[in-house]
Amino acid sequence: MHWVFLVLAIVLEVSGTTSMKLSDGFTKLFPTVLMVVCYVLSFGLLTLVLKRVDVSFAYAVWSGMGTALIASIGVFYFGEPWSALKIASIGLIILGVVGLNLSGGVH
Repeated sequence: MHWVFLVLAIVLEVSGTTSMKLSDGFTKLFPTVLMVVCYVLSFGLLTLVLKRVDVSFAYAVWSGMGTALIASIGVFYFGEPWSALKIASIGLIILGVVGLNLSGGVH
């Protein structure tokens, strides 16, 4: 169940960050409220994950996958530019998370 919570925490963190962009500097009420709700729920689920998963692994997965997803949303939804360096950097984030997973981060 902790893996489901971690995936949900990542989805909520990405939704919160996307809402932050859509809030236009806290000037739009709905995206601002959605941002706060998503972050609170994300941190709550991450806290539950930490009962079964090492913090180094859980936080790396949560932040790394969130970063990779947000970078993709930035490109495909918000029209931010792609570059070879951006693609390579996202690949390195994913490789780092895989490396931490292989090191045995679940107890």
